[in-house]
Amino acid sequence: MDVLWIGIAYGMGLLAASVGLPPLVGFLGGGFALGALGFTGGAFLHEVAHTGVLLLLFSVGLKVRLKNLSQPEVWGTGLAHLLVFSALGTLVLGLSGLYWRPALFLGLALAFSSTVMAGKLLEEKRELRAFHGRVVIGILILQDLAAVALLAFAGAGAPSVWALALLGLPVLRPLFIRLLERSGHAELLVLYGIGLALTGARLFETVGLSGELGAIVLGMILADHPRAQELSQSLWSLKEAFLVGFFLEIGLESHLTLETLLTSLGLVLLVPLKAALFFLLLVALNLRARTAFLAALALGSYSEFALITAQLGVASGLLEATWLPLLALTVALSFVITAPVNRAAHGLYERFKTPLLKLERPNRHPDEEPVSLGSARFLVVGMGRTGTAAYQFLREQGEPVAGIDADPGKIQQHRAEGRRVLYGDAEDPALWEGLRLEGLQGVLLTLPDLEARIRAAEHLRRRGFSGLIGATSYYPEEDERLRAVGVTLIFHPFTEAGARLAELGLQALEESPQVA
Repeated sequence: MDVLWIGIAYGMGLLAASVGLPPLVGFLGGGFALGALGFTGGAFLHEVAHTGVLLLLFSVGLKVRLKNLSQPEVWGTGLAHLLVFSALGTLVLGLSGLYWRPALFLGLALAFSSTVMAGKLLEEKRELRAFHGRVVIGILILQDLAAVALLAFAGAGAPSVWALALLGLPVLRPLFIRLLERSGHAELLVLYGIGLALTGARLFETVGLSGELGAIVLGMILADHPRAQELSQSLWSLKEAFLVGFFLEIGLESHLTLETLLTSLGLVLLVPLKAALFFLLLVALNLRARTAFLAALALGSYSEFALITAQLGVASGLLEATWLPLLALTVALSFVITAPVNRAAHGLYERFKTPLLKLERPNRHPDEEPVSLGSARFLVVGMGRTGTAAYQFLREQGEPVAGIDADPGKIQQHRAEGRRVLYGDAEDPALWEGLRLEGLQGVLLTLPDLEARIRAAEHLRRRGFSGLIGATSYYPEEDERLRAVGVTLIFHPFTEAGARLAELGLQALEESPQVA
């Protein structure tokens, strides 16, 4: 059975990727196929899926800072959207003949967005720490907190009084940090990350709270540590493999019949309205249209949480059992729709930006991008380790240099260390259209995502920039695509690091020929 699951997941994922869709759409399709053939998931697949979700949410927590939750665009949008969309869902379900109490319950459940889906899509595009990524995760955490009350209403019971003891978890941060620093960089680090994610989930479940929320919180406790990113990267492959189980399980629970399909399609028609409401609220709270659009698309899907609440609703007699497969299919279809839409989010914004910009408020926005680089001759785009090293080298050579990054937290750290780093999303055409390029002779693109490097180079050349564009390339097949959009200098960090090491070795021998 396990071999069959893996084989079907791989085959359907490969098929989806071959037609330009995210592999997770194929995994959902594999679940549909297995369910149609009469297979069930069972305890093993459920544990694999649940572990994948916890690892993903723990990784998300590692990139979240508490102060982000206090921003008005987070709590204002999150609360307003829950109220308005749940009322809309209740109205639609009530008009379809459902009694008001179960209609209200389902309306609230459908108002939540999928933390797993949004987290995975943002992580794939390396946008978790971008401005819109931070807003999305903040809203999702707010929704998770609201979900506790709904679970209690559904019959899961109120949290234990011992839940208050969890407020003391930050006191254990020095211990967590000490263990992190002693875990090295290999298998012990991976085990430590898995242990923290599962421990956080178990602690929260023990006191009547969501285990998923526990995984996020344990990650948030370590979010400010310099090795948080390394810990997240160490879990990446394991988390991706386990998450296949989650998408298979969702598909397996979605029993396809004509009646459930038609009802589910009716509920899926509300997905564009859900995303549109997020967009309007975020714009009203003073975000730029582009930031609001990208965040709204990430939040558009229904949540796996709807399945959990439906199970409790059935157990308490609030819902009929027929709602379980119907909601499973609805959630799965929302994933199938939002996954490819989010992959094309930047292109979609460019297509519809004219009407979207008319809804943008005219005053200054918290995600405002720069228009001037001052006297900089070089611009480094992407201020991670590679970008920071390039920036430092140019500054030591006496070259006027500036940096751009989409991570506000990273920008704050660079500024504290004396670097001139500005906020900007390299994939945003408005950045390059409004940026003054006079005096700029070279741009170095050190962004981790290939599509981001390609889009930035395209926008620069389209703007008429004729100077040097250098870019990192991590795989040989990336070189041709980068050259095709006007990149004139390509650097291979993995292979050229060895050449640089040999160069430094020869230099050291020339300076000191007698080596013991």
